[in-house]
Amino acid sequence: QVQLVESGGGLVQAGGSLGLSCAASGTIISIDRMGWYRQAPGKQRELVALITSGGGTNVADSAEGRFTISRDNAKNTVYLKMASLKPEDTAVYYCKAERVVYYSGSDWRSNDYWGQGTQVTVSS
Repeated sequence: QVQLVESGGGLVQAGGSLGLSCAASGTIISIDRMGWYRQAPGKQRELVALITSGGGTNVADSAEGRFTISRDNAKNTVYLKMASLKPEDTAVYYCKAERVVYYSGSDWRSNDYWGQGTQVTVSS
């Protein structure tokens, strides 16, 4: 099976920086897109940034110019560098891997996966 393990996050003052990483493990052949979503209390989960295996990115307007997404295909790992953080960036950040092709033990399958979430808190 496939698991996503996130690390990073924590508490930072407004204007500060944080980094997140998410590593996918399992017998993985390929991952189409990897990225980050976030969910603040009382709000819906929203896209932060996505990156394709070829390096193409899709970054939310709220993150553009402040957040940088990158990826190491050999390590099946995606990174999010967050700078100039604002209190409104406070949320649980979730990693997502889309169209993960992996070996189940009996055959090859494709599925989407989510990480467990990591808290990012920006104090004013």
